[in-house]
Amino acid sequence: MSNIVVVGTQWGDEGKGKIVDLLSEYSDYVVRFQGGNNAGHTMVVNGKTIISHLVPSGILQEKKCFIGNGVVVDPVVLLDEIDYLISNGVDVSSDMLKISNRAHIIMPYHRQIDNAREIKKGDKKIGTTGRGIGPCYEDRATRRGIRFADLLDFELFAEKVRTIMDEKNFYLKNYFHTETLDPEDVINQFLAIRDRLIPYISDVSVILNKGIDEGKKILFEGAQGTHLDVEHGTYPFVTSSSTVSGNAACGSGVGPCKLDQVIGIVKAYTTRVGSGPFPTELFDEIGDLLQKKGAEFGATTGRKRRCGWLDMVILKNAARLNSLTGLVITKLDVLDDLDEIKICTGYEYNGQIMEDFSPSIKVLENCIPVYETHKGWKQSTSNLTDYNAFPDNAKKYLDRIEELSGVKIKIVSVGPGREATIIKERFF
Repeated sequence: MSNIVVVGTQWGDEGKGKIVDLLSEYSDYVVRFQGGNNAGHTMVVNGKTIISHLVPSGILQEKKCFIGNGVVVDPVVLLDEIDYLISNGVDVSSDMLKISNRAHIIMPYHRQIDNAREIKKGDKKIGTTGRGIGPCYEDRATRRGIRFADLLDFELFAEKVRTIMDEKNFYLKNYFHTETLDPEDVINQFLAIRDRLIPYISDVSVILNKGIDEGKKILFEGAQGTHLDVEHGTYPFVTSSSTVSGNAACGSGVGPCKLDQVIGIVKAYTTRVGSGPFPTELFDEIGDLLQKKGAEFGATTGRKRRCGWLDMVILKNAARLNSLTGLVITKLDVLDDLDEIKICTGYEYNGQIMEDFSPSIKVLENCIPVYETHKGWKQSTSNLTDYNAFPDNAKKYLDRIEELSGVKIKIVSVGPGREATIIKERFF
């Protein structure tokens, strides 16, 4: 197995956590390269559900895990997650987990600003999770961020907090008309947890590159999905980081020539959490069926996911943006009971057929999906372990996905457990 990047191809929630958990068994290191605790990975191991938000899924396979410099980290959330994993018998010692010294810290004022901003926007809010992700990335871009390296020099850390919070409190008080924060309280909060954090802080880039030189196999774990990418997604209804495969290099400190494969995770239908355009969204009983049978609730927020048919416009866009070398289809079993299954092959807008994904929110909100209809297989796939045993109509559906995307399907998932995974074409 080579160094593999795993990305979501839709709007997140494609099932990346399960696939990373599977591939981790054949990896030496697992690294998260972007996002924050606004994403959640749900894994079912021996019938037990475990959810992680920051710690890479590979920790369940007892692999060394890394939080890269491209991730923004709320230390309080991280420590709570470490305690949660430990309580579930998972080794999350500093020998097993490292945080990049260049990763930025989500501060209490980031969360305060995030929530105040959404309240002020009212009906025009973008659906942020309110966890301070966006404001933290903003400070990183404007060179006002605080990094884990700063915790190693606490006097410098305290000085930075006092300077930055003078501006943040002015913003909170005079623009949002909300409560301000006491800098000394914030400093003391970090003083109380600093000793727990320091053993985890390291130069992740150096460790990863040394590992590659020694022949280690690395799995790069993305969060969210391609169409939440800050540059390529449905802007402004996006996340605050780059979710595509190219950021695996930037967000981990590993050069792009050392990334060998890019695997795109595709749910057999499409879902989206929060606001933003969704051309194939269903508002009928089929949409309700997909939501209920697929248990479509956000792992982080618990919000109900919007559901719709598989959209090949966004999948082809993801294939191009990520240079996908393979696909993993998840939740195929959710479609088992349907008489007919539709695939969106393009959008109609102003009498024209579009096959490329538009950057215009107005276009995406007003386009009409163009569908082709496939016969359902009306047979349970959840207990199958061999691809050859799949119903013919299920195979035809998967073959059509390959044909339209131009990318080979490597794995098909028919349930949440590790055992409900069929290897169609081995790549690891």
